[in-house]
Amino acid sequence: MVSTIEIKRKAIEMGADLVGITDLRRVDGLPTVPQGLMEPYTHAVVIAVAISTDVFEQITNEPTQLYLHHYQATNILLDDINLRLQREIIRGGFRALAIPASQVVDKVNMMGHISHKAMAKAAGLGWQGKSLLLVTPEYGPRVRLATLMTNAPLEPDPLLTNRCGTCQECQNACPAAAIKGGSWEDHPQTREEALHFTRCVEKVKEDFAKRPEIGKPICGVCISVCPWGKRQLEY
Repeated sequence: MVSTIEIKRKAIEMGADLVGITDLRRVDGLPTVPQGLMEPYTHAVVIAVAISTDVFEQITNEPTQLYLHHYQATNILLDDINLRLQREIIRGGFRALAIPASQVVDKVNMMGHISHKAMAKAAGLGWQGKSLLLVTPEYGPRVRLATLMTNAPLEPDPLLTNRCGTCQECQNACPAAAIKGGSWEDHPQTREEALHFTRCVEKVKEDFAKRPEIGKPICGVCISVCPWGKRQLEY
């Protein structure tokens, strides 16, 4: 028998910092690659692994080699946890599909198989900030995410309200001037409502990814300045 409590307990024991459950009806219409990817499933388990605040304290206006290493190592850990959870659920007699933590399959729109941020929001782990990153109460946006879809009858978690308020820290710090600074209770209707998305993509792909010491389309600046998830004595 697969239970919500047991799945969450095992995820934490394996190294996840946060675990949430969503009913897939909450994300009906969310684009996937391929289309219809969610159809065999009813629920999703979303896990988050936090990246140390100390890593982001080294970031000012560009990514660092230290952040690159932690970014990649965290993705590996997420995939390991996700695959092991997948095996547990399948052994319990249900279907399960682990979605890679960081894999771009649509290079035009810079999309993975599914939006982990949207799934994490739907699983009650946080809200979508003005940068469109997931912001968690515990760690702010200093997390990496992975999703596991299943038809196991798990119990969904309650949703969180948006808590960004009037803060403009990420907008002011963005090296690509890509964040528009909009506000919404739930989520923007389109990505362009929140971001000058092409500016962000060009900055990470044409600048940061082409630096020999980085070599990946990452940034981290908006994450580093977010008040949520900074050291507890500072917030």
